Amino acid sequence: MDMKKRIHLELRNRTPSDVRELVLDNCRSVEGKIEGLTSEFVNLEFLSLINVGLISVSNLPKLAKLKKLELSDNRISGGLDVLAEKLPNLTHLNLSGNKLKDISTLEPLKKLENLKSLDLFNCEVTNLNDYRESVFKLLPQLTYLDGYDMEDREASDSDGEVDGEGVDDDEDEVGMSTVNSNLQNDAEGQFVQNELRFVIEGEEEEDSGDEEDDEFGQDGEVEDEDEDEDEDEEGIFNPEAEAGKGQKRKRDAEDEDDDEDD
Repeated sequence: MDMKKRIHLELRNRTPSDVRELVLDNCRSVEGKIEGLTSEFVNLEFLSLINVGLISVSNLPKLAKLKKLELSDNRISGGLDVLAEKLPNLTHLNLSGNKLKDISTLEPLKKLENLKSLDLFNCEVTNLNDYRESVFKLLPQLTYLDGYDMEDREASDSDGEVDGEGVDDDEDEVGMSTVNSNLQNDAEGQFVQNELRFVIEGEEEEDSGDEEDDEFGQDGEVEDEDEDEDEDEEGIFNPEAEAGKGQKRKRDAEDEDDDEDD
């Protein structure tokens, strides 16, 4: 698919000003030049033209907001001065796998004041003695060359992202930590509530047990009350019992009289 047709498909139901990212990898260029891309893409921030057969970027339109440009695996050998003119806010540039042979071909990049990262993997220029030292000296605004800084420290993933895209990993970690902390606090709070509920219920059970003890007594007090009731019943006047006792006293008196007569 040629580059123009690919751009047309990318713009379905959109206008060029709506596009922030445009990937045209492996499309066919016309005579090794960029075709179909215009300055109407005023909000474009990321452009990828990997392996499209470019030999020149001379007809690149002005894209004031473009920050990241991928040009790897093409046949570019020079003419980089147009980048500073057309892409003044460029921060990331990938020229890996092109035909760049001399440090001098990189000199126009000095005008890209915001350039932070430059990749030149598989370019002949990387075979030169003191290659890294020479490039960092030529382009003092650079932080990373081929993914490493001057102290050979590797670039972090966030350094490779276009500004404004997504959320930093650190922010994600802080957010999850806060969520986990809140969940942990909720769990601990629920645990404390359960423990408190258990203690309160336990105290209520003990209180009800004490009330039962007060009502029914302790150590056989209820049985003692029953015995007291039996004793009270024995003290109640019983006519039949009293009559029996009277008859016995009468017989005893008659027996005494008979003894006296004798």
